[in-house]
Amino acid sequence: MPSGRPIDLLIVEDDDGFREMAAEWMRRKGHRVTEAANAQEALKHCDRMHYQVAIFDMNMPGISGLELLQRIRSEGVDTEVIILTGQATVENAVEAMKRGACDYLTKPFPLGELEHRCRLAHDRWRLKKENRQLKAVIQQSRPTTVMIGESAVMREVNRLIERVGPTDKAVLIQGESGTGKELVARAIQQASTRADKPLVTINCAALPEPLVESELFGHEKGAFTGAASAKTGLFEVADGGTLFIDEIGELPTALQPKLLRVLEDGSLRRVGSHQERRVDVRIIAATNRDLAQEVADGKFREDLYYRINVMSLILPPLRERGEDVNLLIRNFLGPEWEIEENALAALRTYRWPGNMRQLINALERATILADDHLITLDDLPREVADGGGQSLAAPQHVGNTRLDAIERAHIIDVLRQEKGNKARAARSLGIHRRKLYRLLDRFEIEETSYR
Repeated sequence: MPSGRPIDLLIVEDDDGFREMAAEWMRRKGHRVTEAANAQEALKHCDRMHYQVAIFDMNMPGISGLELLQRIRSEGVDTEVIILTGQATVENAVEAMKRGACDYLTKPFPLGELEHRCRLAHDRWRLKKENRQLKAVIQQSRPTTVMIGESAVMREVNRLIERVGPTDKAVLIQGESGTGKELVARAIQQASTRADKPLVTINCAALPEPLVESELFGHEKGAFTGAASAKTGLFEVADGGTLFIDEIGELPTALQPKLLRVLEDGSLRRVGSHQERRVDVRIIAATNRDLAQEVADGKFREDLYYRINVMSLILPPLRERGEDVNLLIRNFLGPEWEIEENALAALRTYRWPGNMRQLINALERATILADDHLITLDDLPREVADGGGQSLAAPQHVGNTRLDAIERAHIIDVLRQEKGNKARAARSLGIHRRKLYRLLDRFEIEETSYR
């Protein structure tokens, strides 16, 4: 019975009887096997397909197994190679290892031993791949932010994450810009059976169109101008794990069939290569577009839409999350910060067209401008402070307007008394000089008003 993951295996052997017997044994064990009678055939196969493990006979007519090994190593093929020989010597073994073989077997041997060596070689190949993945993930890793919210809509989002996470199906996250689609993708990955594997991200809107294909699928050396070396694509980096494709609605039309093919059978080709590679990747996609309408308009492939939309999750905008805004503000600021009630009211009532991203930016700005860890209305961006005030009841708005006029007149009066000296005026007002500058900006007080 087959055990473990199947291996993509290439057997290169000029002895037809032994090659066919070994190939049949390996197929019965569940492996995907390609046969080649000589090195020339093997090179053609390697151009079309990527193999995790290869078995080379050392003594073949024409190009020997050692020469074949040297050839594929010089071309950067990351296949683990086992060398077979009927005439074992220490010198041959040492030479095979120097040229990059991972193992060496002397004929005759039991076929069970050959499969055991192939599995060891496959483990070695997988370990190397995981090391490459780890390096790539570390380079682009970001701190994980906990999802916060107790509103009914967020409880439903969390319920769907718990249900969707372990299914291993493709997920499409839809929502306005700034609603936290990448956070949800990370939460889904953490709830999945691939939680210990890489989560790799790409934003299709953040890259020029010509680079998207290279980023996703990789390229070979010389594939295009500037391709000075081969590059592993993000699908290969994410192999065994999860690939988060943000703003998938921006994916160039020409690349949509290529993405569809990976989703259908896990096969891909690097740019500039005819070699097939196989990956096992879960796709999580996100968009702020109406993809159903894009399909209707002929801008997005219908078959790809249904492939990525096996499970759908719609993120609510911040304006529909009620008291979650309070929780988000308190969580971001932490216990060492205080916020005046009118500033909190402005933050609560603002419509937040930029959603979470805009809220965080507003709070970051406020913490920079605030004095003594106290955030006031003046520390908020003008559109938030004004938008919040306009959302209050009418009598309060009128009252605030009157108070603003009184405060403006008082500041001008103090500045006149201090002959325009802002440092002395701030001390007389009992505020920090930075706050005085913000008030001057807010009330649009020009120097001509007090000189």
